Amino acid sequence: MLTLIIHKVKNEEDYKEAMSRIDAILAQNPEPGTDLFDELELLSTLVHAYEEIHYPIDTPDPIEAIKYVMEEKGWKNKDLEPFIGPKSRVSEILNRKRYFTLEQINNLHKELNIPLEVFINDKVLEATVNH
Repeated sequence: MLTLIIHKVKNEEDYKEAMSRIDAILAQNPEPGTDLFDELELLSTLVHAYEEIHYPIDTPDPIEAIKYVMEEKGWKNKDLEPFIGPKSRVSEILNRKRYFTLEQINNLHKELNIPLEVFINDKVLEATVNH
């Protein structure tokens, strides 16, 4: 059994070193259950923890997320009607004149695979209260 000396990723130097090691391990295509694979999992967990603090990713705007998915699928506004409602309702929502109902959020989450956190988060709630 291989003994590893791995430490917490505390700063940018540690981060770069861990990322370099991850790249080196990935280049070897480790098999699950091997020491190399275990090292990869451990380093990935440490890097993820560091990134959560130092490189947070904002939740996307719900309208922008929908437009992105629409573009990826080659959809037009009418393609959202089964999930949102009539053409006028789709237009109101995409133009930020109206916010989603819970049923619409659920439909869009299920059908477009957009995480619920995109629709319901502190930033969105603040924006809907202020309008």
